[in-house]
Amino acid sequence: MAYINLRGHLTWSVEYPKKAPPLLLLHGGLSATENFTPHILPPVEDRFHIYGYDRTGHGRTGIREGFYHFEFQRDEAIAYIEDVIGEPTHILGHSDGGIIALMVAIARPELVLSIIATGTNYTWDAELTLGGEVIITDENRAEFAERSPDAPEVLDQIIHKAYEVWATEPNMTLEELATITCPTLVVNGDNEPFSPHHGVDLFQALPNGRLAIIPGSPHATHKVKPHLLYPIIQDFYDHPEARGESNPFSEVSGD
Repeated sequence: MAYINLRGHLTWSVEYPKKAPPLLLLHGGLSATENFTPHILPPVEDRFHIYGYDRTGHGRTGIREGFYHFEFQRDEAIAYIEDVIGEPTHILGHSDGGIIALMVAIARPELVLSIIATGTNYTWDAELTLGGEVIITDENRAEFAERSPDAPEVLDQIIHKAYEVWATEPNMTLEELATITCPTLVVNGDNEPFSPHHGVDLFQALPNGRLAIIPGSPHATHKVKPHLLYPIIQDFYDHPEARGESNPFSEVSGD
């Protein structure tokens, strides 16, 4: 775990070396790699060479101009894959991280081997429920002061900018999603901050997609229902191309 120079910007990067295919972990919005990895490593750490980084304005990486727009974050992810990983990679992203994974696959499909997107909306117009007044807790401020290279008052700018961007981004279309041909698993809780049919629309647009709905789970399935999420992740990596029989009446069975 250390800072790297990612095309002129100091970026906090983590790596768990292993002689195995690469997997890039992309944390959610207003989060950080160290908040995400403890909850998502168990089902993947034995089979992948794992990478992660704090995106600009998140965790231990400071802000810069344009930092919260999704196209900026997409390009930052592409730079990380090209410069740090150096080869096509699997991607597992939560929320904003899942959005970025999909955007990378649309823009640079040759860089992405597979995607798991948890709690991910593909457009801002998804009946999002982001809550009312933005409240920044003392815990938020203490964590920011401990991690970020930016001044403490920058936290207010980051959080308000995030909510501003979420009101108008992302803007992927179903036609663009249909160009993503790598194996892709969409995982949502049954109580996401967007409508259930939005996740179904995302799944149905993907030529090589799979869908899992975690019962009794809000947005952070990796924290709330890991015992249900982990086997789904492992099964996806065991059988990434398998989508199942589309016609349940194609053969007679005793089920």
